[in-house]
Amino acid sequence: MSADSLDLSSNWGPAQNMLAASVARRFHLDGRTKVQIADEFGISRFKVARLLDAALQRGLVEVRISLPDPLDLELSGALREAYGLRRALVLQRPSERDAADPVLGLRRRLGSMAAELLTETITTTDVLGLAWGRTVNAMVESLKRLAPCSIVQLCGVYSRMDLHDSSVETVSRAATLAGGNGYPIYAPLVLPDRRTAETLRRQPGVADAFERFDRITTAVVAIGAWQAGLSTVYDVLDPKARQGLGQHGVMAEMAARLFDADGRALSTGLAHYVLAIETEQLRRVPEVIALAGGMSKAASIDAVLRSGLVTTLVIDSDTAELLLELTSARPPVNPATDRATPPPK
Repeated sequence: MSADSLDLSSNWGPAQNMLAASVARRFHLDGRTKVQIADEFGISRFKVARLLDAALQRGLVEVRISLPDPLDLELSGALREAYGLRRALVLQRPSERDAADPVLGLRRRLGSMAAELLTETITTTDVLGLAWGRTVNAMVESLKRLAPCSIVQLCGVYSRMDLHDSSVETVSRAATLAGGNGYPIYAPLVLPDRRTAETLRRQPGVADAFERFDRITTAVVAIGAWQAGLSTVYDVLDPKARQGLGQHGVMAEMAARLFDADGRALSTGLAHYVLAIETEQLRRVPEVIALAGGMSKAASIDAVLRSGLVTTLVIDSDTAELLLELTSARPPVNPATDRATPPPK
């Protein structure tokens, strides 16, 4: 009986095992084409294809996909599909936890992954926007190089931070590393009244940054929860203001903009007192990379992702699993956006 006449559906024995394994070896390890293998074994290339499929189905060949980065491929794909994201990067659980400060350890891991992503994707034609956040700061500290580009601060300065932890310093470090122009905002994030905010927006330094919001091609932001210590805006408001906003259904904050549980951007009086990019301006940015982690913020992260503003999410696996539980119980409805599609990178 010729090799080409072997029946792959029945009477499978040692002869067919040997043939299928030999064909698979030639194809997967030796890099031969199906035509070359067909000539060598005296069979048709269609038979080669059938043998390769049979080798896989019968366990003669095992396919293993391994990422060099500490990423969870399955969770990343599931999260991307659940929220309609362009990209999700879910960090695997570390082999050893940072017992001294697990929150700081997670922040550094997320920041390091985001730094690698920016190094890979940012080009000289980009305008990079940075919103203040501890994880965004960790990202900039992890950067080793960055393509020459302009760096724009997206929000005013969080007044309860030291200068070396402020968004001004973060933008300055990134601009120095990239060798590009930096556009910081030397003004507080939250102002005492609307008139002061309007006056500061017209100041030359602040105006320079605000004028570049519509030119931003990639923005990096952090997602905060409406709780003490988890939101830059929450922490600088007095208790009465926090309570009032809480009654509006605030669930999350991103770039000083507030969102309810369904991802709707809330229109509150606070918008007139903050120095930050507008929600609709952020929606028009082609690539919005959100850094988020920590199971205590899962509901808030879910809220922001439902807004459709985020295109790429960098997150830890524990929180990602919680998000998938939330989407299973209440599937997101991805809103239509007018976001431009970024060029391939």
